[in-house]
Amino acid sequence: MNQNAPKRAERGERGGERGERGGERRDRREREEGSELIERLVGINRVAKTVKGGRNFSFAALVVVGDGKGRVGFGTGKAREVPEAIRKGTDNAKKNMIHVPLREGRTLHHDIEGHFGAGHVTLRCAPAGTGVIAGGPMRAIFESMGVQDVVTKSNGSPNPHNMIKATFDALKRSASPRSVANRRGLKVSDIIARRGDTTDGKE
Repeated sequence: MNQNAPKRAERGERGGERGERGGERRDRREREEGSELIERLVGINRVAKTVKGGRNFSFAALVVVGDGKGRVGFGTGKAREVPEAIRKGTDNAKKNMIHVPLREGRTLHHDIEGHFGAGHVTLRCAPAGTGVIAGGPMRAIFESMGVQDVVTKSNGSPNPHNMIKATFDALKRSASPRSVANRRGLKVSDIIARRGDTTDGKE
């Protein structure tokens, strides 16, 4: 009889308990993060796949997720039922979130342009009180991201997927005075003075 067997079994039980506690903490953290996120359903399409026995119908959901503090992401999900498609899209969006520096926590630092396919968007920073001047999918992005003042223009394709991807292409190019100063080896005050701004350059 192996005398080490009880010890191994005890270690296995302790390892299993630690794994369960780690899984509980991870699930609790995901629930807390999920409760703080803002979810926006952009659109749902019914899609059909032709198979040997006929056509199979399913739903494709386009979802935008943000924390209201500059982090935002989008994702797509496909399933036989609408709720499941939305859940998949939300999970996909949470995995692909990006951080966008915001000026005074309410608008962009500078004007940006973005492209994707036939979609072309222009994003402009705006003074306080302007509001979110954007339509459809772009409004969902800025509301979930926490932007309060922005002016946008969309040219080219009105397809929601193209518009969202073009908007994210623009947001990825956004930079704060602090990051520009670090990249150029200058002071934040130098960047702000060149721009003619009076803010302190905080993100």
